[in-house]
This record gives sequence, structure tokens and C-alpha cells, in this order.
Amino acid sequence: MAWQKEKIVGSCFAVGAAFAVGASFLHLFLKGELLLGLGLVPFRKRKPVRVYMDGCFDMMHYGHCNALRQARALGDELVVGVVSDEEIIANKGPPVTPLHERMIMVKAVKWVDEVIPDAPYAITEEFMKRLFDEYQIDYIIHGDDPCVLPDGTDAYALAKKAGRYKQIKRTEGVSSTDIVGRMLLCVRERSNSQSHSSLQRQFSHGHNSPRFEDGASSAAGTRVSHFLPTSRRIVQFSNGKGPGPGARIIYIDGAFDLFHAGHVEILRRARELGDFLLVGIHNDQTVSGKRGAQHPIMNLHERSLSVLACRYVDEVIIGAPWEVSKDTITTFDIWKVVHGTVAESDDFQKEEGNPYAVPKSMGIFEVLESPLDISTSTIIKRIVANHEAYQACLSSSSSFFIVPLVASLWPMSQSMSFCVNTET
Repeated sequence: MAWQKEKIVGSCFAVGAAFAVGASFLHLFLKGELLLGLGLVPFRKRKPVRVYMDGCFDMMHYGHCNALRQARALGDELVVGVVSDEEIIANKGPPVTPLHERMIMVKAVKWVDEVIPDAPYAITEEFMKRLFDEYQIDYIIHGDDPCVLPDGTDAYALAKKAGRYKQIKRTEGVSSTDIVGRMLLCVRERSNSQSHSSLQRQFSHGHNSPRFEDGASSAAGTRVSHFLPTSRRIVQFSNGKGPGPGARIIYIDGAFDLFHAGHVEILRRARELGDFLLVGIHNDQTVSGKRGAQHPIMNLHERSLSVLACRYVDEVIIGAPWEVSKDTITTFDIWKVVHGTVAESDDFQKEEGNPYAVPKSMGIFEVLESPLDISTSTIIKRIVANHEAYQACLSSSSSFFIVPLVASLWPMSQSMSFCVNTET
């Protein structure tokens, strides 16, 4: 019996000693001293690669989002600089959306990790040093389209010289100029036929210009988008994850045309109510039937990508029905249906013909106070007002002169201008 006790005690001692030695080796390994003693380089956590991309992001669209997606793929963290209103005016012309709205839009893009407001239009030595030292930026990213300053120099020359510049491919088929053209053509009934022809000519140059189908009259409002949707692009923008077990699924639907800060903020509020946000996007025919033949400005797939790029959105229904049916609610296991107070239509408030009659009868419908009083019509009115101001400039007296700028807002191709009053 004595020898058995000694054997047990010896075994316990051996196990304890082995554990103590193992723990010591683990401690030395974690500190890196063991590897150094063996002449090996200790493992250290890799510093994340931080990339920087800047832009005006005026009238932000899926092309901007795709650029940010590509930039993020070149590093681990994406820092985005949003150019100030003053810098845009000085270099391109007045922006359609002010800085605070553009900040909301950029922050909401799922691939963006950090945002710098009031970024300069051109990267100076001082700002580049700040990017490298303060923000720990490794590379500065821009698209393969040229970015030329009014004096003819490359806005990214310094970054290229420093060897810290990387380039991504521009998204074909969309541009801010193209979208402005579509909007102006959309409201052409406000002007006479001569203005219509003039307006069409102004946007008839370049591969991004809106055009009409062959044989279609301008009154038909048939605009042709150059965007070619692919399943790959939709997958790139998708989260690829479904709701978890017992998830509270929130549903909100709409046209989401000219995706803007008002859309982003109501989606953020909706997402806060549950665990998974499902967004229904109405097809082009439905939107045209409810808002007129000139709508939507952006087609179904363009609108879907803009919504999918929003970090608050988990999934979308591409071509959602106008009426929220019991079948839709059951199929997607919807917990609550919501709608914002700011909308292009008041159908959600009607007693008859209400598209939300079913969720209302089920007690799962809720109207959310919209954080921002902005709608698609708001954006269109801004564009029209700016265009009319520009046209007034051209036909005004000699008390005005034209200052050449490069701007996507003014419908004058690459050589843009705005008016300055010389009267005192």
C-alpha cells in the first residue's frame, strides 16, 4: 500500500511539474523571449493596412459606393475624406448636397471605417503628412479617371511621388453629371420645347449622358441607363447573411430613388427597432404608375445597389410588391412593418387603398418620425433651382461674368462655369 501511495504522489508531482514547465514556456512564448533565445523572430500582430480615399460625394450613388468597396479591399481599414462645401465651390461649382448630408451618406456606407470632414480638394504636403502621421495612412486611393485641378495639375501628384498611391477602376455607366441630366429631363415639362431641345443637347455628349430610345419621343420619358447589372455585382454589395433564429425582422419599403440622407436616416431608425432590416424596393413600373412616367430617375438595379451599400440594411427584396400582403409577412417572418413620416405619397395614411392595410390589421405597422425632412423631390428641386440660376446667368446683363470651373453640377460637359455678380 505504501508503494502505491508513493506512486500516486510521484505521478501528481510529475503532472504538476510538467504543467508548471508548460506554463512557463507559454509565458516566455507569449513574451517572445523563448523565440529570441532560440534565434527565431517572435510573432507579432500585423499592423492593419489603412487606406485613404477622398471625394466630394455629391449626390452619392452606387458608383461612389463601388469605389469605396474597391478601396476597402486594398487594405484593412478605410478612412474617407469628405471635401468641404467651400473647396467644392472653389474647384467645381456649388454642390447639390451640403457637407452634413454628404457626411451622413459616407458614414452609412458599409465599407467605411472612419470619416474626415472638410478634407481639401487637392492633397497638399501638409495634409499628406497629417494623413501619414495622425491617421496612420499607408496608401492614398483614387479611381483611374483623371482628377485635374483648375491650374491643370494632378490632384494626387504628391501621393504618387511619395510612392503611396494606389488606383482602382472607375464604375462605368453612372456619374453625377448623368444623374443631373436625367433629373433635368425628368422635369422638362416646365419649359417650352426649345428649352427641351437645348437641354437634351447639353447632355448629349459623352458615354455617361442620358439618351432616349431610338424612335421614342421625348414626351414618353424613356431614359436609357448605361448600367449593366450582373449577379456578381449584387453579390459584392450583399451581406450574404440571413436573420438568426428568433430575429426580430423589420420591413420597410419604397422607391429609394436618388438615394439620399433622408433615406439613410429613416433606415437607421428602422434598424434600431429590431435585429434584421429587410428593405423592399419597388420596381420601375410600380414607381412610374404612382409618381408619373418620368420616374424613377434611377432604375431598379441602380436603386437596389445604393440601398444594399447602406450599413443599416441586411437584405433587400428587388421588385417588392406595392401592397404588403399576408404572404409577404409570413414568407419573410416579418416582425414589424414601418414607414417614415416624410414620403412622396400619403397612401400609408389613407383609409382606402392603403398598401399597409394587412400589417395594420395585424397590429404590426408603425409610423416612424423621419429624422430629416428630405425627399427625392427635395433633391430634384435643388437641381432645377441651380440649373435655372445658371440659365439666368447666361441670359443676364453684363453685370455678370462667367468664371470657368470644373463641375458635375452644371450641364456643360467638362468645361463648367458659374456666375458672379459684379455689381456693388
